[in-house]
Amino acid sequence: MRLSVAERREELLRAAIEQIEARGVAAVRIADVASVLGVSNALVLYHFSTKEKLVAAAFTYAAEDDLAHLSKLLARRTTALRRLRAAVRWYAPTGQAKGWRLWIEGWAAALREPALQEVTRDLDRRWKAALAEVIAEGVAAGEFPCPDPGGTALRLTALLDGLAVQLTSYPGAVSRSRAQEWVDEALARELGLTREALTT
Repeated sequence: MRLSVAERREELLRAAIEQIEARGVAAVRIADVASVLGVSNALVLYHFSTKEKLVAAAFTYAAEDDLAHLSKLLARRTTALRRLRAAVRWYAPTGQAKGWRLWIEGWAAALREPALQEVTRDLDRRWKAALAEVIAEGVAAGEFPCPDPGGTALRLTALLDGLAVQLTSYPGAVSRSRAQEWVDEALARELGLTREALTT
């Protein structure tokens, strides 16, 4: 069965993500992606004319997937606190979000590649904006006091990203349970709540 252009591109992007996670951005080659799927280098280059374009498109694909999942979590019909807690728990390095190796690779490569820097910056901006929005909803509903939703979103994501680096790059540096405690403590502190209030 022949794949449509959109299906083929998606297949190539998924393979590229898998190879970036396994080999790193610098080491991955067009040939690695082609080989995984049993297709020619020419086919990969037909869809993405350079390795840089393939890598940027792969990160964009992964980012959109993460953001779609985040939107689902934040669209639930429940309190802002529950939606926020679900989003933070999912995104935390101890949660179900996949791809921390991918994002750490992306951040490092983005220092030298403008197209990739744009992708990672856009993901970061949209993630923070989504968190800030649900925090503002919670404040408006009287669920918790938080004078600076944007600052809170930035501090929370900085903590989550930093813990992800520790857990992914330095196994054993901090236990997963300790990291989760720190995330819960930080979320409660930022919202002016007790830790117990997060679980009610």
